[in-house]
Amino acid sequence: MVNQADAMKDCLQGLRVVDLTRNLPGPFATRLLADLGAEIIKIEPASGDPARALGDLFTALNHGKTIEKVDFRDAQGIEAIKAHLKDADVMLDSFRPEVLEGMGLDAKTLHAINPKLVMVSITGYGTADSDNITHDWAAKAGHDINFMAMSGVLDQLKTADGDQAMPNVQFADLAGGSDTAVIALLAAVFSAQRTGKGRHVAVSMTHSLYQHLVMPKATGKLVASFSGKNPKPQHDFLGGLLPCYRLYKTSDDRYMAVGSLELKFWQGLCEVLELPQYKDAHWQRGVMPNLPASQEAAKAVTDKFASQPLDFWQQAFEATDVCATPVLTLEEAKAHPLFAHQDEHHSTIGWQDIKE
Repeated sequence: MVNQADAMKDCLQGLRVVDLTRNLPGPFATRLLADLGAEIIKIEPASGDPARALGDLFTALNHGKTIEKVDFRDAQGIEAIKAHLKDADVMLDSFRPEVLEGMGLDAKTLHAINPKLVMVSITGYGTADSDNITHDWAAKAGHDINFMAMSGVLDQLKTADGDQAMPNVQFADLAGGSDTAVIALLAAVFSAQRTGKGRHVAVSMTHSLYQHLVMPKATGKLVASFSGKNPKPQHDFLGGLLPCYRLYKTSDDRYMAVGSLELKFWQGLCEVLELPQYKDAHWQRGVMPNLPASQEAAKAVTDKFASQPLDFWQQAFEATDVCATPVLTLEEAKAHPLFAHQDEHHSTIGWQDIKE
């Protein structure tokens, strides 16, 4: 098994990417591409990327990239960008719609220079000329919290008491923007290599997040089928309703995450907890969360976890593979063997290359 920082580093060798993005979504996307071997030319405005003020963030996102600064409002600066684009494969931007056209970097102009160029625009709410667009949000400003709010994702993050949770992980920027942009970009590059024709792809962080709600949409219907009403997020099938899939507080106010969704894992969990009487109180045995047997099992497991501190339960489950894990703090995760060397390599790649 090869170190994950090196495993895939040659996959995109030869791919030349001009990055006009800033802050988090675009730079994270091009960091992913750089980790796969792509050449990244990051072009910043004369004032620099605002993320520079957050030192470590800027370094994590932009190390290994060729960085240039130009005046985006100056004709000479635009010509410098076009010079890079003549033999580039990809250009990424994160401007609001119409900004590229105002700078003279619209698709018609750039494809006249480089017909195979793939342009990817990471937007907040989509573009006005997309198919079936019936809203006027395309030019509105926003940040991660706004995209999460409008997509319906933020409302899914509730405490057990139903209060709104405030995330400090930028799901729209990362999953809705960066990951979606990279997938679209690589697909468009593959097409351009076969057809000789580039394209302009617009990625909407809000719409991408909305599509990520595939599980709540499906499980909400499932809960409604036996409860008669759509569940609140904290009472969704996978939101804390099932005894076998929820968070349990320990005696020291920490949490264990139980994901014993399959019957065999739940039964193994009950054995470790010394609660064998509840081994069949599981949805795969037809014991749905609205039934007294399921609610009784949930209370028994809650009381059991609450009787001991987190360290006790970590040791109790260490030798048993039943999908029961501690909820680690960031510092604990950084020190864990899973991630102990991750930050040393500054890699955003989360997979490993298996060598026969």
